This record gives sequence, structure tokens and C-alpha cells, in this order.
Amino acid sequence: MLYLPNILFIILLVAGIGYFARNVARLRKNIKLGKEVDVSDNPAQRWKNMAKIALGQTKMVVRPIAGALHVIVYLGFIIINIEVLEIIIDGIFGTHRIFAPLGAIYDVLIASFEILAFLVIVAVMLFWIRRNIIRLRRFIKPEMKGWPKTDANLILYIEVVLMVLFLTMNGADYRLQQMDVAHYTQAGVFPISQFIGSFFDGMSVSSLILVERTAWWLHIAGILFFLNYLYFSKHLHILLAFPNTYFGRLKPQGQFRNLDAVTQEVKLMLDPSADPFAAPAEGEEEAEPEKFGASDVMDLSWVQLLSAYTCTECGRCTDECPANQTGKKLSPRKIMMDTRDRLEAVGKNIAANKGQFVADGKQLLNDYITPEELWACTTCNACVQACPVSIDPLSIIMDMRQYLVMEQSAAPTDLNNMMGNLENNGAPWPFNQMDRLNWAEGK
Repeated sequence: MLYLPNILFIILLVAGIGYFARNVARLRKNIKLGKEVDVSDNPAQRWKNMAKIALGQTKMVVRPIAGALHVIVYLGFIIINIEVLEIIIDGIFGTHRIFAPLGAIYDVLIASFEILAFLVIVAVMLFWIRRNIIRLRRFIKPEMKGWPKTDANLILYIEVVLMVLFLTMNGADYRLQQMDVAHYTQAGVFPISQFIGSFFDGMSVSSLILVERTAWWLHIAGILFFLNYLYFSKHLHILLAFPNTYFGRLKPQGQFRNLDAVTQEVKLMLDPSADPFAAPAEGEEEAEPEKFGASDVMDLSWVQLLSAYTCTECGRCTDECPANQTGKKLSPRKIMMDTRDRLEAVGKNIAANKGQFVADGKQLLNDYITPEELWACTTCNACVQACPVSIDPLSIIMDMRQYLVMEQSAAPTDLNNMMGNLENNGAPWPFNQMDRLNWAEGK
């Protein structure tokens, strides 16, 4: 038989999960705005990459301090979710510690949950100190002002509150168990919360139950809030790191992707029987020329858009970028953040106009990312190598450069000179082919 608290819990649970599912559907629609790309090759290597990078955190621990702290938080939230499953079952059916019959196994689980919860609090506090007191250079870049900074701190506060509520709930439960209060099953080992329980000495049973129930409700409500906050936060990587590492690049980093549109143009030029000015066959419409490169998010692939949502804003890419280190405006992190912001704006535009995008006078190029940023890139792949979740900012930079060169003829003067020399002299230097060996003759 369901009572009012159980009904309220079910309503809260359905509302929380329903809103999350709605946001996931919106996220999927936005990502699918990107161009189709075939990433079905070598599934064995892709599963291996996901296991190593997303699950095993191998790229995260390259920086040992941040890596160790992140692993603690990562393991804490994964393992403590077993306790969330128990809370959900208890909330639906009105039971209390439904997994208590597991006996010694349950004792080990509760003890490990508490130790991890305490370690998560310590790790989060250290993260906060690194961001706000030590102020590591990569956390105070221009793109980290405003909402990104607030978001980074807010998520730390939420994590601390969730862990404190969990330990408070257990501390009150521990005291109620000691007092043999009905419904509070004797179960679990509480290595951390037993000390919190000492603060409740002298409290009446009704007051203790109020503390325990309040912490219980706030804890599960906080988890559902956290779940739905993910869509609006950089912490989407908690969910998207797994598909992003699976669909990540497998080719050598120095191997650039050939544009299909360019390949087709070259084939057309080399085919002596092809007529580039031929009219379309009867019944066929004249195909619109394919766009070279990317000027907006719809020109990028869905994998690149997935990466934009996956970005953790950790700044390792920008920290490793030689252009950024020398004072250039380029920040690979900003490239991903700008792409995500533009994609969100486009998604809202389409939603507001019944599934159709209405031109808003803006695009990713110029309005979000400037040519100055794009041309500052040295294409060294340091940002790609540094990313802990296999994001490739360079691919977006190169696609946008290709648009500038091939659609707008807006390459820097030096690059235009080089391309002219390649066309006329077969080499990047301004020397006639007949004069190339003059240096050897002392001329």
C-alpha cells in the first residue's frame, strides 16, 4: 500500500527523470544538426579507447595531482550511486535499507560509501582552493569569466552538499539504530558518520527522525537536481565522455582529413570526358555546389558537435597550446566553448520556429570565433594530445580555415604568396624551377 510520502517520492522521481529525458532528446537533436560522418570502423579499437580513456581515466592521471583528485570524485560518484538505487527502492515501497539482508557485504558497502564520500569532500575542497585561492593560470583565462567560473564553483558546492547530506543522513540513522527505534534496521558500518552521530546526543527520537528524513529527502532531491543541472553545465562530460572517446579519432594525429568536396572537384578536373558546365539530366534539379569547409555549426560533423558538448573546460588544451603561451588570442578551450554556445543558440532558434532554422544574422565564424584565432594555430596537435576525453579542437579550426581560404579567399598574405608560388613554381619559394640549383653554383 502506498502512502503520501511514497506518492510524493514517485512524483518527484518521475518529474526529475522526465525532465532529464527531455533535455537528452534536445541534446540529441542539436548534435544531429551536424553532418553525417562514418565512424563505424575498427569497433574493437574504439571500445578499447573508451575503456582506457573514459573508464580508466588514463589521460586524466597524466597530471598526477589533478588526476588523483578527479579519480576520487569519479569513483565516489559511481560507487555511491549503488546507495542511490537503495534510496529509490526505499522511497517507492516505503522500506528502509532494503539491501540490509546482504549482511557483511552491506556493511562493507556502507563503509566504503562513507570513506569515499569523505574523500570526495576533501578532493572537492582542494579543487576549490586550486581554482579560487591558488588560481592556476588555466582557470583564469578570459573565456573562464562569468558563467563558466560560476558553473565550475557551483558544481563543487553541489558535490559537497550532497556528500554532507549523505553522511548526515547516515549519522542520524546510526543514532536511531543504537536507540532501537522501530523501522530503523540494525545494518551497516559507519566509519565516518558515527562521529557526526555524536552531535545528535541528547536529541529526542522524533527530532532525530526529522533530521534523518530531512537529509534523506534533500539528498535524493539534490541528486535529481544535479542530474538535470548537467545539461546546463560543463559536467555533461560525465555522460558524454564515453561516446566521445568511442567515436574519437583513430587516424594518426598528423594525418589531415581530405574534404570530399575538394576530392570531387579534383576528380572532375582530371576526367577528360567530364563537362563541368553540363546541364542536369531531364527531371533532375541542378545540384547546389557543396560548401567548402565550415562557417557555422551545421557545417561541422555530428562528432565535432558531440565533442563541443563533451568539453570539460579543464583548460589542459589551452595550457599546452604554444600559440596561447606566446600571447596569441587562440584558446582551444574557447573554440569548443564557442562551438557549444553557437549550437545551443541554433537549437533554440529551431525549437522556437517549429523545426526550421530562421537566419539570425550570425554564424560561428566572426561572431563567435575570429579569423585571428584560427590563423594563430600552428596545427601542432598539442591540444588534441592533452585532452583527457579525446576532443579534437584542431579539426574545427582546420574546417573553418578551409572555408576562409576556399570560399572567401581570405588567407593571410604570406599564405597566399606561398600558394601562388606552389601554383607557378611547384614549390613554396619565389624562384623559377630553372633557377633552383643556382645556389650550388655560387650564383
